[in-house]
Amino acid sequence: MASIPKTQFDDLSLVRQGKVRDIFDTGDALLMVTTDRLSAFDVVLPDIIPDKGKVLNQISVFWFKLMEPLVKNHIITTDINQYPDEFKQYSDALNKRSMLVKKAQPLPVECIVRGYITGSGWSSYQKQGHVCGIKLPEGLKESDKLLQPLFTPSTKAEVGDHDINISFDDTIQLIGKEKAEKLKFLSLEIYKKGAEYALSKGIIIADTKFEFGILDDEIILIDEILTPDSSRFWPLSEYEPGRSQNSFDKQYVRDWLIESGWDKKHPGPKLPQDVINRTSNTYKEIFTRLTGENV
Repeated sequence: MASIPKTQFDDLSLVRQGKVRDIFDTGDALLMVTTDRLSAFDVVLPDIIPDKGKVLNQISVFWFKLMEPLVKNHIITTDINQYPDEFKQYSDALNKRSMLVKKAQPLPVECIVRGYITGSGWSSYQKQGHVCGIKLPEGLKESDKLLQPLFTPSTKAEVGDHDINISFDDTIQLIGKEKAEKLKFLSLEIYKKGAEYALSKGIIIADTKFEFGILDDEIILIDEILTPDSSRFWPLSEYEPGRSQNSFDKQYVRDWLIESGWDKKHPGPKLPQDVINRTSNTYKEIFTRLTGENV
């Protein structure tokens, strides 16, 4: 398992440390802190991306609110003044990069939606003519828009491990037919609504992934939603099927890592400063484009 730097809040009750997020127990709720860490190919890299955590947290808050007519979410508040007292001493560090959330029971499925054929989906299509077992028409080009978005779930891996694609039948076996169908429906509807909104801002959301949990016998959205870490964002003005696309996400880092010859195993290589700066600026730009605000 990959090692992750210690949290700066060592006197608080850390219950889980993910690739990017640190989660603390407040008793009745959880405090989720989005750090500036960056993961690629399921490995946490040694360098941080300045302000990345603020961008991810605020984008998620924006989308959670926009999607409330479709599905409830886990947010209680992002107002630091309403956090438990032991966290207020860290107000500056937590500002804009944290949220107090409900204690939902996470479902063991990554809900991936693909609206365009790219990445591992494109590789699979080239070799086998399908994506995650879903047969697609012949003659598709790289980055083509699919006739309908695809729901292609995967398992949730621990830090340092890789997610594994599973079929919808496997999803039913994991969580039951009713929950699996609900996850598929919600994932596709959230993606469609988010993609339509983003398109109005000149952004294509090529694919994304969601996480859901159970609270009071109801499925709710948890973790993050439609961020540059969980999605591929492409500028509409530069979109051209038949090639890979420029991205508003961490694809620039992935491309640099591939070209560096890294074996995709821990530890990851250090990033050049220009890659760090460009990635930080890219995250900020996507936030401003989507929300009309600055970080």
